[in-house]
Amino acid sequence: MTAPSESGILRVRGTDIVDQNGKIVLLRGAGIGGWMNMENFISGYPGREYQIREALSAAIGPEKSEFFFDKFLEYFFTESDAKFYKNLGLNCIRVPFNYRHFEDDLNPRVLKPEGFKHLDRLVNICAEHGIYTILDMHTAPGGQNGDWHADVGHHLPEFWTHKDFQDRSIWLWEQLSAHYKGNPWIAGYNVLNEPTDPTHARLQPWYDRVYTAIRAIDPAHILFLDGNTFGSDFSHFDPATTCRKWENVVYSVHDYSGFGFPESKEVYVGSDAQKQVVRKNYERKVAWMKENKLPIWNGEWGPVYARPWFDGDKSDAINESRLKLLDDQLTVYDEEKIPWSIWTYKDVGFQGMVYVSQDTPYMKLLQPFLTKKHRLAIDSWGTDETHVQHIVGPIRQLIVDNIDPKYRDLYPHPVITWQRRVSKLAMNILITEYMVQEWADYFGGKSFEELDELAASFKFENCVQREKLNEALVAHKDIH
Repeated sequence: MTAPSESGILRVRGTDIVDQNGKIVLLRGAGIGGWMNMENFISGYPGREYQIREALSAAIGPEKSEFFFDKFLEYFFTESDAKFYKNLGLNCIRVPFNYRHFEDDLNPRVLKPEGFKHLDRLVNICAEHGIYTILDMHTAPGGQNGDWHADVGHHLPEFWTHKDFQDRSIWLWEQLSAHYKGNPWIAGYNVLNEPTDPTHARLQPWYDRVYTAIRAIDPAHILFLDGNTFGSDFSHFDPATTCRKWENVVYSVHDYSGFGFPESKEVYVGSDAQKQVVRKNYERKVAWMKENKLPIWNGEWGPVYARPWFDGDKSDAINESRLKLLDDQLTVYDEEKIPWSIWTYKDVGFQGMVYVSQDTPYMKLLQPFLTKKHRLAIDSWGTDETHVQHIVGPIRQLIVDNIDPKYRDLYPHPVITWQRRVSKLAMNILITEYMVQEWADYFGGKSFEELDELAASFKFENCVQREKLNEALVAHKDIH
């Protein structure tokens, strides 16, 4: 592998990303979700990351808790992961991070000395194997959206109503851009994951502020900018003050298809009508970029999969349908010649390219809890509500009986419907709060050695490959 020079930083040319020689570089790979921004369905816990960190510290003490989480971060991505990834022919990893790794809410704008420890390690390992990285602020102070991965305990995105949260995020990007300035293996900065500004008036000015702040330090790296409403809506962007003013910018959508989740009302079989829906979903999201002749990046996408230990004999048929959807989406992206980053690289068995084996200490220890968690549908992402319909159903009926339809669809509709809003508040927030300490108590009495073994469950060597998913990615990684 020949390393690019500092002058070899990727850049935008027209609607393409190119290297120092002007050759098009099609960035295709995955996001490493659930790592520096832990997520419940990925990492196997209830609620939000800050909650489980507090609960585990209460259960086993701060020293052991910090040890476990540090080892989890160490083992989740190692040299073995990079080799596997590179052997698939993928060339880019999107790296979501939580701002809490770099500063504390009670000590804002003070960079933690250990903040770059694991991020630097991953960036360097990837560079050694010729893999680009895109740094993604997945969790900003105050929460830029109301979902669990924004790591706040409620459903309101307070990032948009408190200027100091916005200022702190810009401060952090100044630290990051100073640290990684000149690094040719950083493909760019994804400055804010899935923003949901209800007014549609505050995102664009914030992007302008963070653009100016980063460019004052790092004029070279590409900036990747998500659309509003979870990366789906650019319709309120004014070209005169955005794309005609900003340089070296790529615009990011998140192209999830409803066919890829348990709540889909029909099984995906790849009919012409279904393919048309998939295509229209994509075209709607990228219309603004096409109109203005701008580069597009699909920063997140992908179905979820059935698990035999939960879904039994139905698993194979479900997964066959989901993989058909995956292939049809990839065909669209090939036709469009766009870069993509599938969600997600590694997890405990729901969506990852690789997933933690059921035979590992972590999965064996938490199997009763994870079964209960699945039954209660307390995660927000792709859960099956069959066993809690008698709970959420009457609440939804109460809304139908008492709330006029014109008042039901609160923002961020249509990404989050009023029906999903009920389950988010009733199950994903309320019931989850009662289960956080229960999860942590499973670790009670564990020695440092045992905690190390639990964290090591996430090593690549202890994971199972989702082979058919990976085969599909390999088949589409290049445009022939």
